[in-house]
Order: sequence, then structure tokens, then C-alpha cells
Amino acid sequence: MNHDGLGTTRLGPALFATAALLLCCPPTASAMHISEGILPAPWAGLWFALSVPFLIWGLRDLRVRSEKEPMFKSLVGLVGAAVFVISCMPIPVPTAGTCSHPCGTGMAAILIGPSLTVVITSIALLLQALFLAHGGLTTLGADIVSMGVAGAFVGYGVFRLATALGVPRWPAAFLAGLLSDWATYAVTSFELASALHGSASVGHTFVAVAILFCPTQIPLGILEGLITAAACRFIETRRPGLIASLKQPGGGAA
Repeated sequence: MNHDGLGTTRLGPALFATAALLLCCPPTASAMHISEGILPAPWAGLWFALSVPFLIWGLRDLRVRSEKEPMFKSLVGLVGAAVFVISCMPIPVPTAGTCSHPCGTGMAAILIGPSLTVVITSIALLLQALFLAHGGLTTLGADIVSMGVAGAFVGYGVFRLATALGVPRWPAAFLAGLLSDWATYAVTSFELASALHGSASVGHTFVAVAILFCPTQIPLGILEGLITAAACRFIETRRPGLIASLKQPGGGAA
């Protein structure tokens, strides 16, 4: 499989170059992802521990797939840069004192698989926490689980299921982007509710937090679905059969 038409960018340089570009004209700082210090230490540690196996899985897949096709890293780098940029578009949520944003992980999971999407998402989140004050280092694990793990695996699963049921690729990509985005914010709401519910029940707090995200995240999810479908259509138009040819470790085509 030849990815020459997709460029020769490598994962690290692509993300760092994008970060440098955004630092030259940074957006107004707002709380994005789960901010530093929001989660108590035990909960922050728990979510980080849960994210580690997925990171190890993703790094192993990157090594295995790169050995089979060296140019695969070029695609990973480009998709990683796209996730970084897409997830740096904050939309204020006045009622919650935070921000919503598209994620790009559904699109990434379709193109490079869910495990590798966790890896590039973790890099994007780390750079945003270090240089853009988006998210935090103590909450990095929770942000990886919500945006990387939940977003990637839900998006990938929806795309695979929809195409297996005969849904055309573009509507399937739309559903993947839409539900990936909503899954990310459902998990974020649960992470916040489980750690900060106080005397209220976790369920009540979860519903309250999720409702606060709805005014921005419902339209953003639809937008992300459209972006995912458009990106997949563009790639398929420029490189027919590329998406179908991308195989995950173990066999199945994406």
C-alpha cells in the first residue's frame, strides 16, 4: 500500500509544527478538556491507569504496521496533526464555565484504527496542556479515556457496524463522527460526575453535567459527523480504495 500521495510527514514533526503554528496566534484561553486540578488525585490516577493499556496497544500497533508498510507513519502523522487542529476549536459553554470542541477521533479511527487514534490523541492532549492551557497534566489520563479511547472505539465500531449492515460509506462516516463526539462528552460527564457528585448521586450529577453540554455539543456532534463524512469522501476521491485497503492488525479492512 502506497501512501505517497498523502505526504511524507512524520508523527512527531507534524504535531510539533502544528503546535508552533498555533502558538504564533493562540486563541483566547478557555477551559477545554478537563482542566488541571479538577479531579481529585485518586480519580486522576485511576483514569491514567486505565489509559495506559490502550497506549501500549497503540504503540505496539504502530510498530507492527510500520514494519509492514514504512509509509504508514506518514498517514499517522497527517491524521495526528488533523486531530490536534480540530480539537483546538473551543466553543464556550456559558452554563458550565467550560468549552466544547470537536474531536476528530471518529475520523482518525476510520483512517488508522482506534488503538493508534488513542496514541495520537494522547500526544495532541499533551501538547495542548503544555502549550495552550487546554486540559491538564494531572487530568491527562481522564482526557485520553474520554476523547481517545471512547471517541476512537465508538467511532470505529459504529463505522464498521454500519458498513457491515450495508450502509454506504459516507453516511456510515457521518454516524461515526457524530456518535464518537457524543460518546466523548458522555464519558467526560461521567468522569466529572463520579469524582465531584458530593452528596448527590452519580447518576443525578451525570445527567446535570451532560445537559450543560447539550446546547453546544449536539450541533458540534452533527458538524463533526459532516466533517468526518467530507474527509472520508475527499480521501476516497483522491485515493480510491484507500480507506477500504487500510487493514487493522489481525486482518479486517477498515
